[in-house]
Amino acid sequence: MIGIELGLYRVDAVRRIEAQAMALPGHDDWALMQRAGAAAFALLRTRWPSARRIAVVCGSGNNGGDGYVVAALARAAGLDVDLIQVGAIPTRAPAAQAFAQWCGAGDHVADLVALRQADVIVDAIFGIGFDRAPEGEACEAIEAMNRAGKPVLALDVPSGLNADSGHTPGICVRAAATLAFIAWKRGLWTGAAAEVCGERQLARLDVPDAVFVDIGIDARLMTSAALKSALPPRARDAHKGHAGHVLVMGGDVGFGGAVMIAAAAAARSGAGLVSVATRTEHVPALLSSRPEVMARGVSAANELDSLIGRADVIALGPGLGQSSWSVALAHHACASGKPLVLDADALNLLATRRIELSGECVLTPHPGEAARLLGCSVADIERDRYAAVRALAEQYDAVAVLKGAGSLVSDVGGAVAVCPFGNPGMASGGMGDALTGVIAAMWAQGLDAAEAARTGVLVHALAGDRAAQHGGERGLLASDLVAELRTVVNP
Repeated sequence: MIGIELGLYRVDAVRRIEAQAMALPGHDDWALMQRAGAAAFALLRTRWPSARRIAVVCGSGNNGGDGYVVAALARAAGLDVDLIQVGAIPTRAPAAQAFAQWCGAGDHVADLVALRQADVIVDAIFGIGFDRAPEGEACEAIEAMNRAGKPVLALDVPSGLNADSGHTPGICVRAAATLAFIAWKRGLWTGAAAEVCGERQLARLDVPDAVFVDIGIDARLMTSAALKSALPPRARDAHKGHAGHVLVMGGDVGFGGAVMIAAAAAARSGAGLVSVATRTEHVPALLSSRPEVMARGVSAANELDSLIGRADVIALGPGLGQSSWSVALAHHACASGKPLVLDADALNLLATRRIELSGECVLTPHPGEAARLLGCSVADIERDRYAAVRALAEQYDAVAVLKGAGSLVSDVGGAVAVCPFGNPGMASGGMGDALTGVIAAMWAQGLDAAEAARTGVLVHALAGDRAAQHGGERGLLASDLVAELRTVVNP
């Protein structure tokens, strides 16, 4: 069973969890609001201990009620507090009760100018049910918060972020930290959420595990701890045949670097043997840079038979191109029935139906490639990345990896895992080729297709983070990531 702290829930599921919790003694809506406010204030004091003046921006719903509690606690602790009301004064409990508690001490409601004097801003405008672009007064308040240049603590979800999908249909608060309540909402972990949530923490609010039992999770978070079970120490009598043979196919004229990166990544991720089928002119450079790899120049598809016969997994697509040579190689690979990891132009050939899949496959599209595969726009993909990755898995009967901030992996049955690691420095050429090689190596070493994809995405992201720690994100190269793979796959 997946632990509650790793489970990602849809908003409607969280609503059911809250309802079941509130039916228990000591967990009514007012008690939960008090705990939410206390948890948020505790985080604020821990993260910004020198803050002396805070501004709390509250909406008219229960998210605003959490904000009123934070404001009251800050006032009681001797901080200077400016409370800014967005929209109507709340009239329904428990938010109305929290507002009355704030006003009972004679405190006033400030205006947006107060944001400029704050050390920390608390965002409590919209909660998890908000799913449209902010308008009017709320839009103005969010713009002012973002312009203020002060750190923002978002309560449950940054206002303007769709908590179900991670999509921002309009302006959104850019938080330095987001404190989620009771359970993780799946939209906090992918897409635009990576930009607007900041550091993410979960406060369970003492809700007992029992209320989660009948509520299914929608997805789960990957953890670095999973590597120990997925990649145990090798047997002392192991030989290279035990670790599998990866064949990388691609590298049309002018794109030889892609297969070199994929092959290096496969080798550094633990594949016992790595071969490359590419254009003949790329072979000398490949052997010079990576002599451990068996490189062969191929001019016609029928030259592939012996290479494919020896391979356990084929990585198809890095630098493949879309020429007649490219299509012939791709056809041959797909007809082989061997396990396939598809990337780059192999995905574009699949989208245009110039190749057909057979056997087990892992697809690794970025949003643009995913849009072509599903016949929609990139905006459609980003509007609901969870739906998109499941649609890819279903339509192509394959394991699907939807790359990007918060990469998603769906198995054929639609079970989704989300990678919380990685960094913006990985948005550079060759990173997808490296991922293809890593996943192929995981598969060749005995993991099943879905676990190979999940483990490969996790390894790739962690290696990217280690590379960024050494020299920063800007200028991070795929070869820098490949150099870190060996340490990651030996947890």
